Amino acid sequence: MILRITLLIFVAAFYVSGVNGQTKGMFSTGTKIVMPNIQGYFEECGVSGTIAIYDNGNDIWFVSDISDCKMERVPASTFKIINMLIALETNTIKDENAVVKWPGLIDTIKYGYRPDIYRDISVKEAFQVSAGWAFIELAKKIDRSTYQKFLGESGYGNVDLTEKGEDFWNFGAMGISPINQVEFLKRLYDGNLPFSERNMDIVKKVMITEKEKDFIIRSKTGWTREHNTNTGWWVGYLESGQNVYFFATRIIQDRKFNRSDFSSCRKEITKKVFRDLKIMQ
Repeated sequence: MILRITLLIFVAAFYVSGVNGQTKGMFSTGTKIVMPNIQGYFEECGVSGTIAIYDNGNDIWFVSDISDCKMERVPASTFKIINMLIALETNTIKDENAVVKWPGLIDTIKYGYRPDIYRDISVKEAFQVSAGWAFIELAKKIDRSTYQKFLGESGYGNVDLTEKGEDFWNFGAMGISPINQVEFLKRLYDGNLPFSERNMDIVKKVMITEKEKDFIIRSKTGWTREHNTNTGWWVGYLESGQNVYFFATRIIQDRKFNRSDFSSCRKEITKKVFRDLKIMQ
């Protein structure tokens, strides 16, 4: 593929270290490789977007655009990762098998019509099928000050919880950048978060979305439609051999140009970049 070949040449040419930036954490010290040519993958899907990948073994960042990778937007359902950690740590739920009772109604204009998830459901299944209503029910039982504490201690996003509704991760001022998503996932992998080892292990197991002979992917998707804009995420990490690759892909689309492949594009774009970088076949 011409785009792939061009991308790899461009990556080699732009191997730089110490790119200026104000982002705190490991991004400020790691080597950066800028890959603007992968924007073609986003264009093929009719979206704008950005991707950040961190090669843990070599301390190298691969980013499509440094400025956009620092921009904060609502985390949507990727927030379920830390939301589940907080629910476990506060004993709001005992474990991943805790059952959340269906409240009986949901705003289908806001969240779409998904009758298959309108029932009592375990936290594990709610995470895996992205039953947002279940995590809203959990959030009703957790004080905002508790969220503020854990988000701040975890270095997660801008910790702006001024949104009055329980669903502050889909709507409102709360935001997180792709770089911050990756840094948070790295801390989760390392066990360097303000949660017990047991609770982090539970979430890591629930996050498994693909398990192949050569790799395991632990991840979470996200999608919100605030302000008539599709904001989609795929974040997680891929374990292959002795190395780990953390990633966060975010795509944006004006709903005037809504396409049926919006959901699948989050993963397709990411995996194309993985193949370009020979992270996966």
